[in-house]
Amino acid sequence: MTAVNRKIVLASRPEPDATLDNFRLEEGPVPTAAPGQVVARNLYLSLDPYMRGRMSAAKSYSAPVEIGGTMIGGAVARVESSTVPGFAPGDIVESMAFGWQDYAALAPQDLRKVDPDLAPISTALGILGMPGMTAYFGLLETARPKAGDTVVVSAASGAVGGTVSQLARIAGCRVVGIAGGADKCRYVTETLGADVCLDYRAEENLQAALAEACPNGIDVYFDNVGGEITDAVFQNLAMRARVIVCGTISHYAHGGAYSGPSLLRPILVSRAQVTGFLVFDWKHRYPEGAERIARWLKSGDLVYKEDVVDGLENAPEAFLGLLTGKNFGKLVVKVAD
Repeated sequence: MTAVNRKIVLASRPEPDATLDNFRLEEGPVPTAAPGQVVARNLYLSLDPYMRGRMSAAKSYSAPVEIGGTMIGGAVARVESSTVPGFAPGDIVESMAFGWQDYAALAPQDLRKVDPDLAPISTALGILGMPGMTAYFGLLETARPKAGDTVVVSAASGAVGGTVSQLARIAGCRVVGIAGGADKCRYVTETLGADVCLDYRAEENLQAALAEACPNGIDVYFDNVGGEITDAVFQNLAMRARVIVCGTISHYAHGGAYSGPSLLRPILVSRAQVTGFLVFDWKHRYPEGAERIARWLKSGDLVYKEDVVDGLENAPEAFLGLLTGKNFGKLVVKVAD
């Protein structure tokens, strides 16, 4: 075990945009396992849009990272030492409480074991982890799409949106994705099986393009972005539409200065139901979702894509790219072999 634990801390709060100056790499001693703790070595670090909200002091559903505190984040790790029955050196675990660091001392309630034989261990941060559970419970249990529904998914090539697109197809829906760039749109239709994918960067009038792609209106909108894209979708809602508000990444990138959705009248006219969704509300049912997703992976009905960055020191730059859509697939940092 190395004598040094590298960690990336929050050096300052974004004002308003996040920059590399908001992060600082520090070194310290490797923690030891106190009674009731496990010390684990980070192998893969997850980078996710919600982390931008934790950099701000604004009120949210979770406490912000304090200045000088280690950036929050999930990781897949290898147990190095343990004082907890059931966890032994060499075990592979996943924890949302790990943080942007090489090593962490963790309580057993913050750990779940990962089966390396089920799938590559990095998938515990993606399609078999929080993003996959978000897609499964957000779409199938909250939006409850019916065969024949038109489902629109923003950020449709991403870790959550890509799985939502496939689950909607499996459910017998017409799937219309929205993504940024021709390559991502091609992936959404040719690999994920969506019927149409609109490149919001290339469309001069996204509202009109959605109307053409969804002639009977939009029955379900799975919103990962907010902003102007959501405004365009709201103008095309079908009667009794269901809107799942899962993420607002267009707002994160600019420190909360954003437009839309400002159009409340379409919600009134369509009698739409708008639901805020946090996957942690479904934690008690994660095993069910993971089991079903694993079956679809094995059968080939579901596929996934990862964007892997090497080196903990490169996490800040990769994270800033995530906020502007530079990643293609689930973004993870490979920290160690």
